[in-house]
Amino acid sequence: MGAVAILVTTVDAEDKARDLARAALSAKLAACVQIQPIRSHYVWKGEICEDDEFLLQMKHRAEDYRALAELVRRLHSYETPEILRIDATEADPAYASWLLEATRRD
Repeated sequence: MGAVAILVTTVDAEDKARDLARAALSAKLAACVQIQPIRSHYVWKGEICEDDEFLLQMKHRAEDYRALAELVRRLHSYETPEILRIDATEADPAYASWLLEATRRD
């Protein structure tokens, strides 16, 4: 069974989050994308900032990380988008099987 990973990113608007989710799902680079509203506190160009954002967690095949990261980078509006890969050390076999089937490209 293939390895499962999660790509994490944030955007500043819900419509942008939905657009990214749909693009990843349509390209079969993600099987599931969860979107959550969050409040981010961070340092940008020497200033402490606080903003409302939307957190995306994209469940994908680990082997597709580079392609998914490139899609996010291409569609993202931030100068320096958060793009993090979290590898799942374990996944429920039924879930992993579904994920692999949902992202199968022939």
